[in-house]
Amino acid sequence: MTLIARTRARAVETLTLDSPHNRNALSAALVGDLADALTAAGKDPGVRAIVLTHTGNTFSAGADLKDPPSPQALVALLRQIIELPKPVLARVTGHVRAGGLGLLAACDIAAASTDATFAFTEVRIGVAPAVISLPILPRADPRALARHYLTGERFTAPQAVATGLLTTCDSDVDQALDPLLDGLRRSAPDALAETKRLLTAKVLEAFDRDAADLTALSARLFSSPQAREGMTAFLERRDPAWVV
Repeated sequence: MTLIARTRARAVETLTLDSPHNRNALSAALVGDLADALTAAGKDPGVRAIVLTHTGNTFSAGADLKDPPSPQALVALLRQIIELPKPVLARVTGHVRAGGLGLLAACDIAAASTDATFAFTEVRIGVAPAVISLPILPRADPRALARHYLTGERFTAPQAVATGLLTTCDSDVDQALDPLLDGLRRSAPDALAETKRLLTAKVLEAFDRDAADLTALSARLFSSPQAREGMTAFLERRDPAWVV
């Protein structure tokens, strides 16, 4: 059973994260299924663009602490989205946490409803937003990002737009996406592919330069005593020992 639902309308393939039992957390299974669906859509000449969306009230809760993907698998998924020769758009009508923001940043265009919320919660469980920084740091405002990274606090869709994590937000996310999808349907496929290559060149430079170091950092932090305490506290619904 796949954790990704697939539908198509007028050359736009919609891939829906469909793992409601864990709020679409990035499990090893979901990451694998999404990679497979992206590969198929990328090779299909009938697909002009891809929309990545979700079931339930959460786009993604971040890494699945019970069945996490390897850092290498997450790096590969983020790079796959960026290198895909077709535009990928995120459609968010719920909340996004931690690693889910990496998926958002890897997409070429990201739209959310105005009641969506966002948070880099890694520091609150004893780790850092390491691997997901590969697509985020080249695209987001450094000063705004420092606040969100360091505090782990929730922020709003308009704040996410101002930070550069979202392209747009609207009370009706589909109303915001409709003109964008219309523009993509009017664009030549080869021209779209080459234009995307221009836009993602700097992001891929970050992958080439930093992926190995950030993967190692992620693995080190996730195996640390503070991470074990943070994850245990999260699962037990209590504050970790370092909270003062």
